[in-house]
Amino acid sequence: MTAAVSQSRLPVAATWRKGIARLMDIILHVGAHRSGSTSFQHYLRCNRAHLMHDGTTVWEPHMLRTGLFNGLFAAPHVMNGRDLQRRAMGRVRIHALRAQNEGAKRLLISEENMIGAPRACLRAGMLYPAIGERLARLGATFEGRIARVVMTIRAQDIWWSSVAAFGVGRGHAVPDATRLAAFSSAPRTWRDVITDMAFALPETEIRILPFEQFAGRSDAVLSTAIDRPVPYGHAASWLNRSPDTAKLRSTLAQYQGASNALPSHLAQGEGRWNPFTPLQAANLHEAYADDIMWLTAGADGLATLTEDPSRKRAGQSLPSGALTKGQSHDQQNNTCLKGRLAQTG
Repeated sequence: MTAAVSQSRLPVAATWRKGIARLMDIILHVGAHRSGSTSFQHYLRCNRAHLMHDGTTVWEPHMLRTGLFNGLFAAPHVMNGRDLQRRAMGRVRIHALRAQNEGAKRLLISEENMIGAPRACLRAGMLYPAIGERLARLGATFEGRIARVVMTIRAQDIWWSSVAAFGVGRGHAVPDATRLAAFSSAPRTWRDVITDMAFALPETEIRILPFEQFAGRSDAVLSTAIDRPVPYGHAASWLNRSPDTAKLRSTLAQYQGASNALPSHLAQGEGRWNPFTPLQAANLHEAYADDIMWLTAGADGLATLTEDPSRKRAGQSLPSGALTKGQSHDQQNNTCLKGRLAQTG
């Protein structure tokens, strides 16, 4: 008896190697953190139906952090005879193949934690120390078939301030003077981060977007990522903003019970929190200027600097009730989230 095996029932590795995934572009949007990624993912969810109709399947944190990527970035570990990392790689491939078989022409994966967590940067005192290892893991998972990586970067003084403010707003300690000095003098810059990305994914196109031009322009970010006409609805939202100085004072007073022990950069002032001295901030800003100059000059052929030709500013009025809300506040009853997992089964 001759058994005909359908393509959908072939082992994952065999199906993958037969080239199915080659028909679908795999695109990573890796943040960075505090660079508009929450707003971008909100925009993707609200336009999911339009994107699916155009052939773009979206994976974003709501599904990735609830199981799909579990174990993918952990150290190799066998539990009860099960290799958790290999299982995670197989699970991701199965879902990618499913998207391909359902007609997706491109798979856009938007998840800033793919390159590491902000707390890891704070602990190490440097930008994304493990990005190379983590992206190499993704490259192995997709067997070198990642077509493009898109990353938004911003001035280091503002990035570090935003990351620290977000942590303090959640109850973490305020970085002391020694830590702030270490952040401002760290030799690792975006150039090093981008170089690590390029070496981890040597066959992948890397596009870098300056936050200063793309803030509140989620449509422009998506257009850069997928090279397709994109919807504008919900594109100008600003979500998950870092708490300002007054909010941080209030938070610390709540945790500490008094505000008289606050450092000078928090004891007074309003608006955006800046814990750095003028000299430290200048050093960080100069490092960012050097990074942009390197990118403008061609980035040694490793990446492409993408600029927004329209240079439109983001909307100044944020959505009601969402000034500082982000991933943890998104609920299933949000109308933009309905059916968000349907495409992955």
